[in-house]
Amino acid sequence: MSHQAKKRFGQNFLVDQNIIADIVAAIRPGSADNMVEIGPGLGALTRPLLKKLDRLHVVEIDRDIIARLKTDYPQDKIVIHEGDALEFDFSTLPRPLRIVGNLPYNISTPLLFHFAACAERVTDMHFMLQNEVVERMVADHSTPAYGRLSVMLQYRFAMEKLLDVPPESFRPAPKVDSAIVRMIPLPAAQIMVRDEKLFAAIVATAFGQRRKTLRNTLRTYLQENDFATLGIDPQLRAENLAVAEFIKVGNYCAEDSVGSGERAVR
Repeated sequence: MSHQAKKRFGQNFLVDQNIIADIVAAIRPGSADNMVEIGPGLGALTRPLLKKLDRLHVVEIDRDIIARLKTDYPQDKIVIHEGDALEFDFSTLPRPLRIVGNLPYNISTPLLFHFAACAERVTDMHFMLQNEVVERMVADHSTPAYGRLSVMLQYRFAMEKLLDVPPESFRPAPKVDSAIVRMIPLPAAQIMVRDEKLFAAIVATAFGQRRKTLRNTLRTYLQENDFATLGIDPQLRAENLAVAEFIKVGNYCAEDSVGSGERAVR
């Protein structure tokens, strides 16, 4: 039974067997792993993973694919979670958890932030994403690809681009190059951010007008003397600050008060 890829779900199905083998080799599934696959699609990764795993959880929104999953795989080895991965509660799955998937490119960024929220339950994550997104995820500061996504993921994860995947590896072929990325949550003791909500707001504000200087973008949070105290040049732009420096700014702003007024998230 053939399946027509649905644009509303961002479906592009991986068909290159060599790439599939390389991905599974990079994941290195162990039989007892608590693994969940996001968007199993037509089973490019599902089948080889099931050969290695005692059981695989899958999250799928497409009803036609769900019907396939119920007939094509041994139901004692696959646990199907029907619904949107953006709304799925990963705390319902056993830990430590491993997450894998060929993520829909049209919602990849919100998915990554959703996964980051459950990082303390996760051993590692392996994702297929648009190459441009992967480059942003792993970018160093003071490079064009460095931005909000880079900072918000790098302070919580060690990340590595593993593999380039050309468009012809899919059916239908996307109009962009793809890549595989590995994300390993940092130990809680290494996450130095004191107030994550405030930190996220500062990073978003700094990159909201990325061509402006920090003096202008962060004026809600920092005065001239604050920059001097932090040892940060207010003439720099957001892209020039390393993740550690953003953490320094965030923690400074998380102090109880400055003078007679408290710092607020705006």
